[in-house]
Amino acid sequence: MIVQFAFEKVKSEIIGEVYRPVARAMFFSPRDPTLSQETSLLIDSGSDFTLLPLYFGRDLKIDFAKECRVFYTSGIGGKERVYFLPTIKVQLGPFIREIPVGFIGRNDVPPLMGRHLFLEAFETYFAKNRIIYFSDQPFRQ
Repeated sequence: MIVQFAFEKVKSEIIGEVYRPVARAMFFSPRDPTLSQETSLLIDSGSDFTLLPLYFGRDLKIDFAKECRVFYTSGIGGKERVYFLPTIKVQLGPFIREIPVGFIGRNDVPPLMGRHLFLEAFETYFAKNRIIYFSDQPFRQ
């Protein structure tokens, strides 16, 4: 089975128009099975694991003090606090996975789809700047 998403066309102040690989996914609260949150995630093959802004965890009723391990990460924006939740249910098209997720201690960052147990769980193909394909089967050439 294949799921596909179109790239998102956005304006960059520096280089004009850019196409960003994004995918829609649904995250389910571990505390309340009736509570879910859908979002677009920037596909980031350089991110070890999936990262979401802090408000996203609050919307899913995550108890950061009880359910998460806190650590710090460094990146282009400097050093940031991350609340690491070992497992959360996420749905990408028809595919459901249990993945770890980090909630970064800020709200002004885009959701990132990372590799560990999520992006690496699929055969992923980027067709120029048009379509991203996710499959549970190898692509045939």
